[in-house]
Amino acid sequence: MMFEREQKRYNDYPTYFRTFFGGRVQKLSIDGGFTCPNRDGSKGTGGCSFCNNNSFNPDYCRAVEGITRQIEEGVKFFGRKYKDQKYLAYFQAYSNTYAPLDVLKQRYEEALAHPMIAGLVIGTRPDVVNDEVLDYLEEIARHHYVCVEYGVESANDEVLRQVNRGHDFAASEWAIRATANRGIAIGAHLIFGLPGESRESMLEGAVRLSELPIQVLKLHQLQIVKGTRMAEEYAENPSSFRLYTLEEYLDFVVEVIERIRPDVYLERFVNQSPPEYLVAPQWGVKNFEFTAKLDKRLRVLDTWQGKRKD
Repeated sequence: MMFEREQKRYNDYPTYFRTFFGGRVQKLSIDGGFTCPNRDGSKGTGGCSFCNNNSFNPDYCRAVEGITRQIEEGVKFFGRKYKDQKYLAYFQAYSNTYAPLDVLKQRYEEALAHPMIAGLVIGTRPDVVNDEVLDYLEEIARHHYVCVEYGVESANDEVLRQVNRGHDFAASEWAIRATANRGIAIGAHLIFGLPGESRESMLEGAVRLSELPIQVLKLHQLQIVKGTRMAEEYAENPSSFRLYTLEEYLDFVVEVIERIRPDVYLERFVNQSPPEYLVAPQWGVKNFEFTAKLDKRLRVLDTWQGKRKD
């Protein structure tokens, strides 16, 4: 396969939005004031062992500010650099379909009423969607862009149990297929390096997930974050964790890209928690820096997305 020197060797997220909207789009993180069944006692308490929402919520994103105010602050922040871009309200914190339907309607529709918002991205767990919620989202998607982002995290049920996820991979499969049947865009999220997961299991899981009807895939390395049960486990027994070095992770992501479905768009490869939260690994690399290394590695190896897909 021939590539121009600067041509991406995988489907990147900005291209997805340019194809859909015809221009630049920015996701604005919104805290809708939701919680999680793994925290409120419905399925468990304490949440997933790796999760501390404060480590990835931007400063403008606080439920006490109200949805409209968060949007205005986000537009002010991002509008300094890009004047004419479109915005999506990204309901990010916790599980954003985990509420009665009338509550979901009020919060989603407040966001859509803002003149700068072109659609919704809804981050949630696969076990907190149902037919009623998906039917409502199908209605919205007739007039607005809607993408549901599912936290799948792993396709290995034993690993999901070990990190106190509270659902299995079958729940993800059902939610993704039910969402796709309604014509709603779907993103999915995987974490690489969870305790108990082998390299082979992670590769197999990435392939299994990419074979489902998703459009967007988000990846990142396991990070040990303060204020989590996993941070306590790491402090007690760090040798039980297999944390990637930057170069090891780079090599692994190349293998994933080679094996997944060629038409899936890749949104992200790494995440960098703020220094005040991050315990390990201490890479000090941002997503765009990792992406530059990845682009170079793919060119050197002369490989591309789906090259080794069976």
